[in-house]
Amino acid sequence: MSGIMEFAGTEEAPTGQNRTVRSALLDAALAVFTERGYADAGLAEIAARSGMPVGSLFQHYGGKRGLYLALWEEFREAQERRTAATLTAERGRGVDDPIALFVAGARAYLEGAWDNRRFGRLLVEDDGPTGFDALRRQWDRAWVRRNARLLEVDEKRRAGRVRVRVLTTVIGGAARELGDCGDETEAQEIVDEVCGILIHLSAPPG
Repeated sequence: MSGIMEFAGTEEAPTGQNRTVRSALLDAALAVFTERGYADAGLAEIAARSGMPVGSLFQHYGGKRGLYLALWEEFREAQERRTAATLTAERGRGVDDPIALFVAGARAYLEGAWDNRRFGRLLVEDDGPTGFDALRRQWDRAWVRRNARLLEVDEKRRAGRVRVRVLTTVIGGAARELGDCGDETEAQEIVDEVCGILIHLSAPPG
């Protein structure tokens, strides 16, 4: 599951004051998006909550769409770092079984989804900017391919591709459910349950 992030942005990482401004704008955008939904969110309210002028919002993100995509990029990069670190640690401990690595990566991803549940709830609403669904489908296809390689599944075989797609769908569905959990204990129960399911489903037939 490492390396699943594919945002097309090319800007250099902000530094100093720019980082502070961007962080304030993104925090405010996430709050307004989750409270009102993307369609009903207003730029004036986002700017007011951030304590920044509307002009700064346009300067850094170009508008509401840019804010949403930046939040998406931030979410995916955080998930990427988390899963990559987990897989590196597992391999460092000598783990080389594809299923064990896949499940460890899935657990890291799901725990990250719980930690970032505010944005996860926003994704569940399917209320994003025009064209976002196509971007997300592209990411989903890349995720399936990464998982296939991690599980060492022959992608030329339809049965293998279907198995990996089902496994990836299970993880994605569980990540959405985590957004509705009442507390960390309930979330951990779901993560444990899903990882058990993945272990069972990951085993090749025969």
